[in-house]
Amino acid sequence: MADGSDDNVTPDGVIAYPGHTADMAEPPMDEMHGYVGTGLLAGKRALITGGDSGIGRAVAVAFAKEGADVAIAYLSEAADAAHTVSLIEAAGQKGVPLEGDLADPGHCRDVVERTVEQLGGLDIVVNNAAFQAPVDDFTEISDEQWRHTFAVNIDSFFHVTKAALKHLPDGSAIINTGSINGLRGNKTLMDYSATKGAVTALTYSLAQSLAPRNIRVNCVAPGPVWTPLIPATMDAERTSSFGEHVPMGRPAQPDEIAPSYVFFASGRLSSYYSGEVLAPLGGETLPG
Repeated sequence: MADGSDDNVTPDGVIAYPGHTADMAEPPMDEMHGYVGTGLLAGKRALITGGDSGIGRAVAVAFAKEGADVAIAYLSEAADAAHTVSLIEAAGQKGVPLEGDLADPGHCRDVVERTVEQLGGLDIVVNNAAFQAPVDDFTEISDEQWRHTFAVNIDSFFHVTKAALKHLPDGSAIINTGSINGLRGNKTLMDYSATKGAVTALTYSLAQSLAPRNIRVNCVAPGPVWTPLIPATMDAERTSSFGEHVPMGRPAQPDEIAPSYVFFASGRLSSYYSGEVLAPLGGETLPG
C-alpha cells in the first residue's frame, strides 16, 4: 500500500475524497486476517463495485478465501485497489481491478463486460459503490450533489445489475449495500439516505422479479462502519465520535460486516433467502 501524505489531509482532519486507506490515522480492519474459508464459493466469479477498500475490500477477500475469483470496480484509488487485488491473489484466486466512474452508465456496462471477459463468466454481483456529502441544512444540497449522489448510489446499481442479468446463470446472487440511513433517515445525509431507501425498495422488487430464475437478491444495510469514506466526508469532530451512539459504543470494522455478504452469496447458506435486508447495527434495534 502507498504511504499516506500530509498533503492529503486538511487541518480539520478530512482526508482527500474519495479516501485512501493510507491517509487514515486509524486504518480499518478490512483484510479478513484469520478468516478461514470452507469452499462456499468455489468456482464462482464475483463483481464488487466499490471494492478497493473498506467493506468492498473485506468482502472481496472473504469471497476469495471461499474460492471465488473477484473483479473490483473502483473510482480512482489505484493503490488501495492494487492492494486488494494482492490480497485476493494471496488467497489463491484471480483478482481484476476495474477503474472508472460508476456515475457513468456506460462505464457500469463496461465493468460487467470486462468482468465476464476476464473471469470467464459472472455468478455474484455486489453493488457496493457509494458517495456521501453531509450537510447541516437540506437547502445546502446543490442540484449537482443531488444528481451525483443518485448516480453513484442507486443508478449504478440499476445499470450494473441490468447489464449483468444476461450473464448471470439461474441460481446466482445479487447483493446490494444499503444503510441504516435508508431505513430510518439521517438529517445530515438526506440525499444519501434517500438513495439507500431506494436500494431497499430495489432489492425487494428485484427479488420478486427474479424469483422465477432463482436469482436471489438481498441487501446488507449496516450501521456505522469505519471506512475511508468517513474521514473523507466528515470533519474531525464528527469522525472522532463516529459510531459512539450505538449500544456497542463503536463503529463496525469492515471485517465484521463481510461475513453477511458471504452468507447471501452462498447458496448453501441462504438458498431460501431473497428480498431480505440484513442490518448489522451494533445492538441498535428498529421499530416494526
